[in-house]
Amino acid sequence: MYSDLHQRQRLFYVEHITRELPYRLTALDRLREGIKDHEQELTEALHSDLGKSAFESYATEIGILLNEISYMQNNLRQWSADRRVSTPITLFGSRSSIHYEPRGVVLIIAPWNYPLQLALLPLIGAIAAGNCAVVKPSADAPHTATVIKKIIDECYEDEYIAATLPDNNITEELLKLQWDYIFYTGGEEYGKHVMEAAARHLTPVTLELGGKTPCIVDKDADLRTAARRIIWGKLVNCGQTCVAPDYLMLHTSVKERFIELLQQEIRNQYGENPIESPDYPRIVNLRHFDRLSAMLGDGTIISGGATNREQRYIAPTLITDVAETSPLLTTEIFGPILPIIPFDDIDDCVEYINTRPTPLALYYFTQSKKQARYIINHTESGGICINDTVVHVANNRLPFGGVGASGIGCYHGKHSFETFSHAKSVVKTTTRLY
Repeated sequence: MYSDLHQRQRLFYVEHITRELPYRLTALDRLREGIKDHEQELTEALHSDLGKSAFESYATEIGILLNEISYMQNNLRQWSADRRVSTPITLFGSRSSIHYEPRGVVLIIAPWNYPLQLALLPLIGAIAAGNCAVVKPSADAPHTATVIKKIIDECYEDEYIAATLPDNNITEELLKLQWDYIFYTGGEEYGKHVMEAAARHLTPVTLELGGKTPCIVDKDADLRTAARRIIWGKLVNCGQTCVAPDYLMLHTSVKERFIELLQQEIRNQYGENPIESPDYPRIVNLRHFDRLSAMLGDGTIISGGATNREQRYIAPTLITDVAETSPLLTTEIFGPILPIIPFDDIDDCVEYINTRPTPLALYYFTQSKKQARYIINHTESGGICINDTVVHVANNRLPFGGVGASGIGCYHGKHSFETFSHAKSVVKTTTRLY
C-alpha cells in the first residue's frame, strides 16, 4: 500500500519542483490556511483524545504551529540562500560556499501526547527545506489523527505530502521502506527500533525521546514563583509532556513550606476538585491510566491520589518516600504524579542527575547567578531553564532536542530547516590561473 506512495513521492521529488522557493512558501501558506480552516475541528479532536481545553489546545499546539509557519516564511529566503565562507590562501583563485539542498523523501512519525504539534511541526521544517514527506499520526490520538489526515489531503497531492491512517501496524510497513530521513518523536524503546530500521538503509535520523527530567528547588529560590511554574509545567496536558518535571529535588530547609505552596498552587490553578475543572486534561487511554494508577502505591501520598477510571482521571499527586527502584524514579512518569526527593547539598543533586541517563530537560530554581552557572556547567541535559519550566520549548530561536538517552538531533525554527537539509560544500575555481 505505502510502497506505491513512497515510489510516487520519489518520482515527484526528482522533478525538482519542491526545491523552488516559491513552491515551498506556497506549500507553507496552504498548511497555515488548512490549520485555520479546521481549527474548531482540531480543538474538538484534542479534547476528545486528551481532554484539553480550547485555551490549552491553542497555546500548546495550534498557536505554536501558526507561529512556526510565519517564522519560517519570514526567514526562509535568507536561510536557503547559498552562504559564502572564507577560502584559505592555499586555494587561491577559488571561492567557497555552502549550498542547502533537501534530504529527499522523509518520514515523520508522531506521538500521541501533543498529536497535532508534534506531527506538523517537523513537517513545517521538511516543507521549508524542500522535501517530500509522509506523516504517520499516532493511533493513540485517533480523533486528532483523522483531522490531520483531512488537512493534509486537502492541502497537498499525496505524491508531495501525505498522511497515513492512524494504525500502529502501518509504522512497521513504513520502516521497511528506504527513506532519505526519518524524524521520530516518542519513547526510548521504540526509538531504538526506529534507529535499527534506519540503519539497514544507512538512513539518518532525528530521535526526539524523553526521560527523567529533574527539577531542583534550592534554599534561596523564590518559593511562590517556583511553585506556580512547577505546577503549571507538571500538569499541562495532565503531565503527559516529554519535558514536564518528572521528579522534584527539594532542599530540606524549605521542604515543608514549599509543599504547602505546591498544594495551594494546585488549588489556584485547578480548584478544590480538579476533576470538575474544565482546564484539567485526562490520561490518553486506559492502558496509561492503569500504568499510572499502579505507581500510586509506591510511596507516601501527601496530596492528591484520587482516580476515576471511567473518566481516565488521576488527580494532581505529590508523593514522598519513594524507593529508588520504583518506576516513579526509574521510568518516565508521563502523568500528573510528582515524586519529591529532599536534599541538603546541591552536589548530591548533581551526582544523582549525572549518574542517570541524560534527561531531555532540567529545571533549577535559585536566585544565585553563581549557582545557576554551576548547574549549567556541571550537568548534562537537552535543555535547561533557570527559574522556570518547559518554556524553552516555545522559543523557536533555540534548538530543541535531546542528548544520549533523551534523543539525537534537534529542530524548531532554523534548526528544523537545517535538520531537513543537507549542507553541500561548493568550491568554484577560476581557470585563469595555470
